[in-house]
Amino acid sequence: MELISPTDLAKQQIQTVQDYVLFCVQTVANLFRKPLYLADMVRQADAIGVGSLPIVLLTGFFTGAVLALQASNTLERFGSIDLVGQLVSTSMVRELGPVLTSLMVAGRNSSGMASELGSMVVTEQIDAMRALGTDPMKKLVTPRVVASVVMLFFLAIISDLVGLTGGLMVAKVLLRLDARQYWESAWQTLVFQDVFMGLIKPVLFGFIIATVGCFYGMNARGGTQGVGRATTQAMVASSVLILVLDFFVTRLLMAVLSYH
Repeated sequence: MELISPTDLAKQQIQTVQDYVLFCVQTVANLFRKPLYLADMVRQADAIGVGSLPIVLLTGFFTGAVLALQASNTLERFGSIDLVGQLVSTSMVRELGPVLTSLMVAGRNSSGMASELGSMVVTEQIDAMRALGTDPMKKLVTPRVVASVVMLFFLAIISDLVGLTGGLMVAKVLLRLDARQYWESAWQTLVFQDVFMGLIKPVLFGFIIATVGCFYGMNARGGTQGVGRATTQAMVASSVLILVLDFFVTRLLMAVLSYH
């Protein structure tokens, strides 16, 4: 690894952020220009959404189960074991469902997009597309972004439901709680703010996952090593951005929706 001065490093980072913002703007602008490549969007939705379903189901189920298990230990001391459903539902819907689902999808798809597009860049397939008059951004990037945003929205909902089911299994089998009481407790505690927060986050995270993956893929340089580097960077950057954005979105929504 070559040595680089702090000033040059800072300039490089600022340049990368600037390029990424312009990349995002161009991706969104492409939605309002024809052609839309709907077939590509459907294909990507299948690869991203249906392909990620098994890992999302597993993650959601065991997260809900662990939440119920951990909560029961604390609630039992205060004689409030019947509140397990409330704790699992609010935690899953507001926070853990969207965030863990996004991290799983980022690990699977953001790196996948980077390696796929990076391979096309280094084998000069992107240049060939430009030579044939096709806009690579419109053909390759925009369908992936649209598919990620739409599918992550539904994957987060599925993860929430499966997480609640995981919590129910623990509540019924290990804690000997009534299933009906668990569900009533889980549903009644949810308010509009909780559901809204849980549904807006996956849309933003889906945009981050796809744009970061495609950005690093389209900017891959240096042959197969460059593709490997872009894949790693996409995975790390998307995961970190999801966690950082989660904090600021939560803070903003709590202020706007006035949690009491």
